[in-house]
Amino acid sequence: MTDVTMTVNGKTVSGTVEGRTLLVQFLRDSLGLTGTHVGCETSQCGACTIHVDGESVKSCSMLAVQADGASITTIEGLSDGDALHPVQAAFREHHGLQCGFCTPGMIMAATDMIRRHPEGLDEKTVRDELEGNICRCTGYHNIVKAIMAASEAINTASNRAA
Repeated sequence: MTDVTMTVNGKTVSGTVEGRTLLVQFLRDSLGLTGTHVGCETSQCGACTIHVDGESVKSCSMLAVQADGASITTIEGLSDGDALHPVQAAFREHHGLQCGFCTPGMIMAATDMIRRHPEGLDEKTVRDELEGNICRCTGYHNIVKAIMAASEAINTASNRAA
């Protein structure tokens, strides 16, 4: 057993884990953050996508001990209180979901994608970068629309602030 400490959604948390405990298991089972979904457990579907030190990571492919000292953001930590993050708002507005199982991972992947492309996104880039996130319901059309709308809203807000 190993003690781990990390910052999750802005709060310092600690726990004792077995060396083989996946980060997704620690988040869900130990911290009760069930918005991070377990889909394939082979890092193929992206349902478990979170941010580790600001970058997208599939939490089923990382051990909890590897996250010791890291800063983690899950879907629960993305919004600011009752105010949705722009990507969450765009998914709602553009109906970028159906069953919702993949949605947290899609949103987390999208926020990182937008961060890495401050110049904006086109449809091809969005579709290419979503390759590791699987949705079995939507056909991706509204997901892509939502991500592009969120990118535009975030970039417009950034330009106004500058």
